[in-house]
Amino acid sequence: MKIAFKRFCISSWQVSYSQFVCLVSMYIVIAFNGLFLYNTFMATTQSGHINWLFIASIPILLFSLTVLVLSWLSLITFVKAILLFNVLVCSLLFYSTLNYGVIFDKSMLQNIVETNSGEAFSYLNFQLVLFIFLLGVVPTYLFSKFTIIGSFRVRLKSFTKLNLSALLCCAIIAVPFYKEYASVGRNNRQLTSYITPFSFYTAGYKYLRDNYFYPPLPFKVLDNLPTLKNKTSTSLTVMVVGETARAANFSLQGYSRATNAYTPKLGVKYFSDVSSCGTATAISVPCMFSRLKRKEYDSRLASSQENALDIIQRSGVEVTWIDNNSSCKGVCARIKSDNIEPNKEHPLCDGHYCFDEILVTKLADKIATSNAKHKLVVLHMIGSHGPTYYRRYPEHESLFKPDCSRSDIQNCSTTELTNTYDNTIAYTDKVLSQLIKVLQASNEMEKSLLYVSDHGESLGEKGLYLHGFPYALAPIEQTHIPMIFWSNKLSNSKFNDCIELQRSKVFSHDNIFDTLLGLTQVSSSQYQPEYDIFNACKALSL
Repeated sequence: MKIAFKRFCISSWQVSYSQFVCLVSMYIVIAFNGLFLYNTFMATTQSGHINWLFIASIPILLFSLTVLVLSWLSLITFVKAILLFNVLVCSLLFYSTLNYGVIFDKSMLQNIVETNSGEAFSYLNFQLVLFIFLLGVVPTYLFSKFTIIGSFRVRLKSFTKLNLSALLCCAIIAVPFYKEYASVGRNNRQLTSYITPFSFYTAGYKYLRDNYFYPPLPFKVLDNLPTLKNKTSTSLTVMVVGETARAANFSLQGYSRATNAYTPKLGVKYFSDVSSCGTATAISVPCMFSRLKRKEYDSRLASSQENALDIIQRSGVEVTWIDNNSSCKGVCARIKSDNIEPNKEHPLCDGHYCFDEILVTKLADKIATSNAKHKLVVLHMIGSHGPTYYRRYPEHESLFKPDCSRSDIQNCSTTELTNTYDNTIAYTDKVLSQLIKVLQASNEMEKSLLYVSDHGESLGEKGLYLHGFPYALAPIEQTHIPMIFWSNKLSNSKFNDCIELQRSKVFSHDNIFDTLLGLTQVSSSQYQPEYDIFNACKALSL
């Protein structure tokens, strides 16, 4: 028995180049494209008229295309290395899609690239390791035991025959079923995003093309001479960028749980119909400060021109970005910034993350040490960043129990997951109330705080978790976000009543650029008053 096992481990099986490519392609189609095949089947059977020949052709076409792509990727010479690498990549991609509903498009890839090591390791768990071991490592080891026979010339002939056969197969399928494929593809464009691993490679190509291969755009100064409208008084504006907070779980939005126990006592105004620019931080944060609107937003274009903070700073306002998250995503490139280091010795930090209460101390210190008459401080929260929601609030702030103290959140019960997420929202509300109290205690004549989340979050609805779904397909849980406003001007009854009328209107990240210019009283050629949320109430606050 031992001898037989040893012989199995050491020996290898001889196959031709074509056989090896076909074996790996078959495994990738069967093991990692089940979701694509299932979703395609559901899409093709919606009308009630089922063409079984067309349905049967789909996996055959996918296999043929996989053979074509893998054979060209391997370039005949690097067959084993490339194909086995693809198996490992597929196992990781399929785990993300299967468990979290992640779709790998360009924006998701950008979010992955800009994720720091702490965020990346938060996804690591036993189920992930086991999944990749069983579907990735073990098959890779077994495939590695094959020996591909034949000289380079033999492989070249095999490569040519294989490609011609695959192309012929595609043609045989495409001719009779072209109308069906065109119709399904046109009406269900998201289906191609489920093809593993090629949707990931397509997104990778687009990301590399836009960030490294296109020539850099000349930097555009949007306004050379912005000015301050009121230079006699003093002002302090705090912009709080939330993280992964969805409106549905705010009691201010009507949620049944008391997740906003602190801020209502301070007279804040909650805006109930606000949507995000994207479904991931890498898109939403730069977009909300950009002059570009969501429908025209392009990360390459946005990074090559000024944003709202640049214009406000040039007007004479002291602008500071304080970050308790991964980074400012390029928004603070030209302004003073403070990235909080999660020093383990600090009582609010664990060596990897800091609780958001540290922003309260940072804000107080900033106010105490600044001599500027006009200040804008942007605070970037870690908020409700998943999947390790339980690490976003101190243990004594765990109001809703039992919570989900693990990263593989799909294995938590709905109750546990909801409790944990709600704890993050409740803690965010407490931090916001503390920030407002710091503002109240400051000496500035005009003080205001605006809180808005970067995007929402899915908590298992429709089988989706986390965020980052393509915007056109994203569920409302990932795009409907909370916005909270406080100002000492709200003591003016006319201003308060005017703001009250704005609360139920439809707003989005498209309004943030002009609203910030308005709050900081900056006069600029880029200012569009119709997008300033508080423009209608300005005269009433005087």
